[in-house]
Amino acid sequence: MTRVLLDATQLAAGVRRLGAELAETYGDGVVLVAVLPGTVPFLSDLVRAMPTADVAVDFMAVAPYSPGTGRVRIGKDLDLDVAGRHVVLVEDVVDTGLTTRYLLGELRRREPRSLEVCALVDKVARRLVPVPLRWVGFAVEADYVLGYGLGHAGRYRNLDRLVEADLLRLEAEPDSLVETLYGPGRPRMQERDRR
Repeated sequence: MTRVLLDATQLAAGVRRLGAELAETYGDGVVLVAVLPGTVPFLSDLVRAMPTADVAVDFMAVAPYSPGTGRVRIGKDLDLDVAGRHVVLVEDVVDTGLTTRYLLGELRRREPRSLEVCALVDKVARRLVPVPLRWVGFAVEADYVLGYGLGHAGRYRNLDRLVEADLLRLEAEPDSLVETLYGPGRPRMQERDRR
């Protein structure tokens, strides 16, 4: 079973609001550090919603040391020097808070002028560690969400909406929601396309 949590119109309005707030706060310049890969649609729309601000963009990616341990390592690091600059960590979803806390620690060591977090989705009910979120697009209570950059096994990131999905069903059959979410006739992913 799936249910729509936020449609495309709601997502767009939320991102415009966040962009306006960020532009007002950082009109003199900010570095948006986006966490790959899930933030790409959100970041693209967020940057376009900040036309009056001086915005630089860079990316980080994390990977687990060992699945299920909660320990992560940096898979892609920043190219920019953020020392002395305003930095906003852009997250697609903050769930347990473990990854966000780790990335904030890494970024603090680089001595930015300021450091804040902007999250599209806050799943505060699942938080294990406290993390400061200055800007939040939407608070949701769903266990597992897909769409607008959030995916599963290389699928569903290109949905124009955010939906709640059954993780157990997806783990058993990653393509199980393709027809439900995209309509009949959509081909299943080939093994080579799942990366």
